[in-house]
Amino acid sequence: MIIAGCGGEDRTSAAGNQTGGNTSEYNSPKVLSTTPPNGAVDISVGEVNITIVFDQKVLLSSNNTSAIQISGASVKGIKKASDNNILLVTSCPEYGTPVRITLPTGLVTNATGQQSESYQFGFTTAKEPTSLIPVTPITASTESAKKLYRYLLEQYGKKTISSVMANVNWNTDCAEKVYKLTGKYPAMNCYDFIHICYSASNSWINYDDITPVQQWYTARGLVQLMWHFNVPIRENSTEYSFYSNNNFFKPSRALTSGTWENKWFYEQMDKVVDIILKLQDAGIAATWRPFHEAAGNAIAKQQADWTKAWFWWGAEGAYPYKQLWIAMYDYFKQKGVNNLIWVWTTQNYNGNSSQYNQDTAWYPGDQYVDIVARDLYGGNADQNLQEFNEIQAAYPNKMVALGECGHGDSGDPAKMSDVWAKGAKWSHFMVWCQSEQGTTDTMCSDAWWKDAMKEPNVITRDQVPDLQ
Repeated sequence: MIIAGCGGEDRTSAAGNQTGGNTSEYNSPKVLSTTPPNGAVDISVGEVNITIVFDQKVLLSSNNTSAIQISGASVKGIKKASDNNILLVTSCPEYGTPVRITLPTGLVTNATGQQSESYQFGFTTAKEPTSLIPVTPITASTESAKKLYRYLLEQYGKKTISSVMANVNWNTDCAEKVYKLTGKYPAMNCYDFIHICYSASNSWINYDDITPVQQWYTARGLVQLMWHFNVPIRENSTEYSFYSNNNFFKPSRALTSGTWENKWFYEQMDKVVDIILKLQDAGIAATWRPFHEAAGNAIAKQQADWTKAWFWWGAEGAYPYKQLWIAMYDYFKQKGVNNLIWVWTTQNYNGNSSQYNQDTAWYPGDQYVDIVARDLYGGNADQNLQEFNEIQAAYPNKMVALGECGHGDSGDPAKMSDVWAKGAKWSHFMVWCQSEQGTTDTMCSDAWWKDAMKEPNVITRDQVPDLQ
């Protein structure tokens, strides 16, 4: 974003008239300068604030921007900034794009009603930075997985892919409700293996039946998979939990041969692998987000008894966590799983970098991760941009996504139209489910969804090409 600044010093014209607020009130207001100046290059993409400086005190005729002609960008608003300054807010979403702006006659007037003349100026946005992101995924080798990764990479920085969480289970209920509300399906649907420990052919959920995923994929929907990994809270317990609190299941023991934790860890992975291989045999590729938000509150700058990881997989700190991730990666590869794009979720608690450090020590390593995601609830557009920039700087060779989002303490998160205009160009965003919230049963309001699904930089399912 351009931080607009301008001078307000008095100037003297060749005719002897003083400018900068003291020009004769009988002369039409004229533009002295713009910031960024006419002909400027390498202007940051996103929201660009343009300061227009006139040669005298002016009044803005109207806040209606429809008369302003613009190419290569769009106008978001206009207001008077000071006696002789007007602030024009634009959205410039594309790299390396010439932006031309024509201000109409009469945009402003002086104290006696003299109208400003038409004025044209322009600038060019910065060139797209050279990508350090690999053109192939770390492990996925099926044709569908290569196509999925290539598609994600092609869209990165240009558009963001919409996604919604299933209503916890093996379904597309929330996606259907978003479609009913907006007339558009989210491009991706996220399924959770949270209940794999209960799954059976005769139970209320049967992951072996991949029909719901196949139907979504056949309709050109993209597939996300994640896992709230439930474990017995102690040996022989029938009480399962994925939280760290009051849970005796530890990562180090899950990786220690001969322990009951190790037995459970590999038994449950086998169950998940079996389902993923079924998807692979059906030609379905997916993004895969296990062991998310591992650091939790453990990276708070001010430590207290509550600043700890909230999931069992992060309970013993960064090193055991990374070993857990690598063990899963290696085991999946050993079992022949080649259809996954691996997504690691970094956790600076809810985007609050003033109180939480970055969790770079928890990162499994470039050779084990395709995409880095952040879960951010309730964040405004500025917070989205701050988090996006911090993550992209820390992991310049990975795509960056909004792994989860939804309402926070102050209500809805920022509108995706505002997030994109600000410059937070997430690879995708995924709205979490929550029963009895609006008509979609998700953690975003109906108004939020309507804005997102009509935003030109948001990809919906009808825009996804055939990746099968």
